[in-house]
Amino acid sequence: MDTLQTVTTPDLKKRRIAFSSTTDNIVLVEKMIDDICSEFDLDENNYGNILVAVTEAVNNAIYHGNKLNPSKKVRVSFEPGEDKLSFTVEDEGMGFDYNNLPDPTSAENIEKPYGRGIFLIKNLSDGVTFLNSGRTVEISFFVGRN
Repeated sequence: MDTLQTVTTPDLKKRRIAFSSTTDNIVLVEKMIDDICSEFDLDENNYGNILVAVTEAVNNAIYHGNKLNPSKKVRVSFEPGEDKLSFTVEDEGMGFDYNNLPDPTSAENIEKPYGRGIFLIKNLSDGVTFLNSGRTVEISFFVGRN
């Protein structure tokens, strides 16, 4: 069963969501991001960067990590900080070599219809950390609130 769980602490609102690896569940992540950006009164630029970067990470987890296996879960968590918002996306796959990815802007890759997800995540966020052999990605955004 796919669930959204909100954990409230005195100063922070953390959220976690876990769902099966089907593309239909991306709407759960989009809703989560919509709610967070609204709650934190983020401008359109921050909203767009967060939406694209986090959904790219979720797409990678579903397609590449869990290989569209609906029995495997993707977990997305959110934690606000003083001046940044952090998202973590985890899958149950084998991981990948995140240090040796082809450059999607090089001539031999520019026409390929894939291979831009990590590039987008890195360029739209303020920090990306890969853990657990690439099965976990932490994405952070420094935000100016309205």
